[in-house]
Amino acid sequence: MGEKNLRFDTLVIHGAQRPDEWKSATLSPIYQTASHRFHTAEELSEVFAGKKKGFIYQRLRNPTNETLEERLALLEGGMEAVVTGSGMAAITVALLAILRAGDELVTGNSLFMSTYLLFNNVFTKFGIKVKFVESSRIEEWENAVSEKTKALFVETIGNPKMDVPDLKAIAEIARKNRAPLVVDSTLATPYLVRPFELGAHVVVHSTTKYLNGHGAAVGGVVIDSGTFDWPEDKYPDFAVFKERAGKRAYIDKVWREIHINFGTTQSPFQSFLTLIGLDTLALRMERHQKNAIALAEFLEKHPKVKWVNFPGLPSSPHHETAKRQFEGKGYGALLTFGLEDEKACFEFIRNLKLVYHLANLGDCKTLVIHPWSSQYVSFTEEDRYKNGISPDLVRVSVGIEAIEDIVEDFDQALAKV
Repeated sequence: MGEKNLRFDTLVIHGAQRPDEWKSATLSPIYQTASHRFHTAEELSEVFAGKKKGFIYQRLRNPTNETLEERLALLEGGMEAVVTGSGMAAITVALLAILRAGDELVTGNSLFMSTYLLFNNVFTKFGIKVKFVESSRIEEWENAVSEKTKALFVETIGNPKMDVPDLKAIAEIARKNRAPLVVDSTLATPYLVRPFELGAHVVVHSTTKYLNGHGAAVGGVVIDSGTFDWPEDKYPDFAVFKERAGKRAYIDKVWREIHINFGTTQSPFQSFLTLIGLDTLALRMERHQKNAIALAEFLEKHPKVKWVNFPGLPSSPHHETAKRQFEGKGYGALLTFGLEDEKACFEFIRNLKLVYHLANLGDCKTLVIHPWSSQYVSFTEEDRYKNGISPDLVRVSVGIEAIEDIVEDFDQALAKV
């Protein structure tokens, strides 16, 4: 059977598998080497020139990384991918391959902390203007785009706002304005939605989260659909990449111009761990999402909980969009809820016994954090509120433990608040 004909639950395990090339091993070998030997100067010259495929130096390409790249591209329905040392590295190289001084980026304002800081504090120093819009308000996207807009950026599920933007509508705005739509689909994973099918052009992930699934490896990926034509009147510096790589122009530019020169390479060992994690992605996402809706429903009824924000609840203003966009497969596994105040949040976290308190999400274990006092502590109060962060908010990454044990731990901790 061809890989593209395999169903997702099978492809996530068998995609890019090559036991015959791996001395019959069923796991990709870890090619832990700084460089690769060539027999002739002519051969090395051809690989450097891009005339022949090959591996030269780990910062450029690595066979273990390539296996992960191929599998992730298959899972998203993309053409090609580049793995990076972190999710933030993926966002950085994905956008710096497109933007330069004087350009504009239009982005949803529902962003992960470091993404917001990258756009608001770093890109502006490079002369890139960033316009923030309310992610779920299509009219704001339409009004923000201009002739100088070179890319649009959005998260499939906002972290931690828990909003669900209409990807198809935003992609149509991008198409009309001849600008690519870049989607961070970390919280959804390709199990829940494949943004390319809704018109997106580039997808990025922090593979650290659900794709790895075990809190074992940090990484990221940039995946290209190959569907944006990079018109030379608007993207003149793509000409040389289009001439050399054709439809692969974008990923060639990401890799050749930004990735290898910024040194955002992922370790092959990290890729190996992520490949192992991918094997159980479909099963894990089923359980993650089943547990998340059950915990959200429990919290919504609890007398000490002031509010719950989760797109899987009918009370969420984003429920219908999520239901349509994710085709009933689920609503993700991240949620937020509110207690009386910061002190109550601290007390709740202190009293948890099973659930872990740490700065990560997408682990098979249930995790909590108080973003106001931790990840966003360096933000001004105004910026924290803009990013959907309030002192009474607790963020929960719902794991795959027995839901009864998760609920019992939350219940006993809330009882002591």
